[in-house]
Amino acid sequence: MLSKPRSRKVAALLAFASAANPMPVSGLHKFYLRQPVWGIVYLLLAWTQIPKVASAIEGVWYLIQDSEEFDLKFNGGVSAEGEAILRSETVDPARVGAIAEAVRHLDELRADGLISEYEFEQKRRQLLDRIA
Repeated sequence: MLSKPRSRKVAALLAFASAANPMPVSGLHKFYLRQPVWGIVYLLLAWTQIPKVASAIEGVWYLIQDSEEFDLKFNGGVSAEGEAILRSETVDPARVGAIAEAVRHLDELRADGLISEYEFEQKRRQLLDRIA
């Protein structure tokens, strides 16, 4: 069951149930969406109204969200039918080449000891995020 893709409708239903439940139980949708840390935060704050309001907002957000967007965020890009979702965006080869060159330059700086491993990794991730 843990490997199955999550349903947008079930997540919304659990969020609304958390918002409407008079008992101090909140965050069920967070556990369902494989976000246990947030689920625990919601449980710890259950004595306040904060998780109820947040759950209601998230329930609406799940319903108005495009199913492809939901799958990309919560199912790792796999739809409920088990099909991989491919982004329709095209990638400019010249841009990828420029980013690859920048990563090579960063690697040289790291090899020369001019930047730390941590700085290299941060910059590398920032550059690679520009591709997607």
